Amino acid sequence: MTDAIANPPQNTAKPIQKRPTHRISDLCGLLETYMPKDQIREVYRAYLYSAEAHNGQYRKSGESYVFHPIAVAYILADMFLDHKCIMAALLHDVIEDTDIGKLEITQVFDAEIAELVDGVTKLTQANFKNRVEAQAANMDKVLLAMTQDIRVILIKLADRLHNMRTLGYMEPQKMRRIAKETLDIYGPIANRLGLNSIYLELEDLGFKHYWPWRYKCLNNTVEKLHQKRTRFIQIVEQAVRERLHKEGIKGRVIGRQKHLYSIYHKMKTKRRPFSEVVDVYALRVVVDRLDTCYRTLGVVHSLYKPVPGRFKDYIALPKANSYQSLHTLLIGPNGVRVEMQIRTEDMHRSAESGIAAHWIYKTSTEHNSKIHTHAPKDWLNNLLEIKQGSKDPVEFLENVKIDLFPDEVYVFTPKGSIIVLPQGATVVDFAYTIHSDVGNTCIGARVDHHLVPLRTQLHSGQTIEIFTNPLARPQPNWLNFVVTGHARARLRACLKQQAAQEASELGRSILNTELKALNVTWEQITEQRLQSLLTHMQLATVTELWRQIGLGNIWAWLVARRLTANDAKEFLDIPATSGKHGRLVIKGCGSLVVNFAKCCHPIVGDRIIGKFNPGSGLVIHRQGCRNLGDLRRLRQNWLEMEWEPGIEMELPTKIQVGVDNKLGALATVATVISNAGCNIEAANLTDQDGSGALNFLVTVQGRKHLARVIRNLRALSSVTHVASR
Repeated sequence: MTDAIANPPQNTAKPIQKRPTHRISDLCGLLETYMPKDQIREVYRAYLYSAEAHNGQYRKSGESYVFHPIAVAYILADMFLDHKCIMAALLHDVIEDTDIGKLEITQVFDAEIAELVDGVTKLTQANFKNRVEAQAANMDKVLLAMTQDIRVILIKLADRLHNMRTLGYMEPQKMRRIAKETLDIYGPIANRLGLNSIYLELEDLGFKHYWPWRYKCLNNTVEKLHQKRTRFIQIVEQAVRERLHKEGIKGRVIGRQKHLYSIYHKMKTKRRPFSEVVDVYALRVVVDRLDTCYRTLGVVHSLYKPVPGRFKDYIALPKANSYQSLHTLLIGPNGVRVEMQIRTEDMHRSAESGIAAHWIYKTSTEHNSKIHTHAPKDWLNNLLEIKQGSKDPVEFLENVKIDLFPDEVYVFTPKGSIIVLPQGATVVDFAYTIHSDVGNTCIGARVDHHLVPLRTQLHSGQTIEIFTNPLARPQPNWLNFVVTGHARARLRACLKQQAAQEASELGRSILNTELKALNVTWEQITEQRLQSLLTHMQLATVTELWRQIGLGNIWAWLVARRLTANDAKEFLDIPATSGKHGRLVIKGCGSLVVNFAKCCHPIVGDRIIGKFNPGSGLVIHRQGCRNLGDLRRLRQNWLEMEWEPGIEMELPTKIQVGVDNKLGALATVATVISNAGCNIEAANLTDQDGSGALNFLVTVQGRKHLARVIRNLRALSSVTHVASR
């Protein structure tokens, strides 16, 4: 979606080349080529509703906003999609940009259209901490909706394509952000779904707006080369046509130009100058039958010599997005190299429209679209598994990006089944592709009958055999070399479960040790006492209690004493008893050394609370300490405490004394504090406009002692105010 505004803008942007604006009459004219009139009337009704909803809204280009959904619908109609998908495209921004909700869409149209519109609607930005989290959550929503109905992502891709075509009206920073998102996510998704025409245009437009200068330079170079080689390509085309006609092969010969981002990407990844990127121009031969593809290959190889090692058979071994074609590189006239693609009409249709080419359009009232291809289905199922193994939308999006790598290797199982993996995939990636349990329990592998380490990278044509052990467990260091999103997600999920189990076992052992010190066994704890403890600590199960203890988040000592307390008061409030200076003695456990918080400096007589911090033990705070935050919500780690009557303990506290900035003021105040029986541990002076603030850290025996010190200080004529802590 491109930003909509309430009033038409004064367009100050530089004029850019843009495609003609499609009107509703153009859309209906295209729909008439494959859709019955009653369904076109429904589409027109959706247009009227959308136009009314977006009335008064304009795009950055200055045109009425409704032209955007019309353009999106036109892109989908060009792929012959069904009328409900076209209607959803016309309505796709209604929920997001107007006051109309999903319920009203359902009532006016139907639930199926409402679900499609809701699937492409962004979540509100206010729900997220930053843009990265918002982007991840929105893609998470779209991709999961796509697994239920593939038309969601088709609408989203068409929406992004039209936005990219008009991106030149946006401010530069936003333009670059959207272009990068397109190159990182939307382009690869279109490629993965086999939507070649959309994929190529998205990449070229993303390249144009993210690296405008590089795009301009490369485009100028290609244009100059095109003018020089136009005659050359025509000669090659004519030669291929004549040879095919001579051999009795019917087919279309099409000259084509490599798209700019593909050239740039090859120059960048292979570190080659433009002059060495040989396959700038290419030919495509489209024939009627599969066996004719291989006959045509023999014909062109007899016409022009092939370059060794540059032949790829994507018919026998289709790409992950179901793409099928024969690729070969030929040495043409004057030694100029030309890339040749050979495919059938069905393969060509699938290559251009991908998953949309498998959409069966029915004119019956019980229309139900189905997808007749396994590769996209497998990827959609894989997305669900990746989602289950990801802890949050950001991690899910990162795993999806990993899974969108376009380059593949083709390997075999011992029984001859073909497994398609991304470039750089390892033995562990292969194991997880077979099954999650195989990946979790793999201990070794043989590649082409040779034992290899689990981190070994695989290459096309290899046969892999995996060895497993039911007692084996995955290792955390596998995350350093697995590359598929599926393997990474399943591995993390298993490691998390494994860590939770180990923490639970450790926590149970620690708690049993604490109970044993009190001469109590776990079997002696009553179910009622245990449930009371779980309710108090806001935990669901005993296993979760053990796990939190094992992770160090809950104090086993505290749990043991609450489980063995004699009454309800002792269960919740374990009072302190007398002890030596620097120690606090907790009744029922002998002596326990604790720390006193330096943020609030509790002293004898204050209302106090004990907070357990992993790694630092029990820390005593004043109950009014602002650093406690949400302490009382986390009932696992705090303990209500109180001072035993008659306890004697000197503890530090802070006193601020305001004085007139006169000679000897500090000495006078210090003398009064010292005469009151306090030890001064630290002091400093702040000078403010002729008056001063003396800050002391002193030790007192309790609140009564502190009150006596404050009274003595306020009696001084040079003192303006006294405050504690």
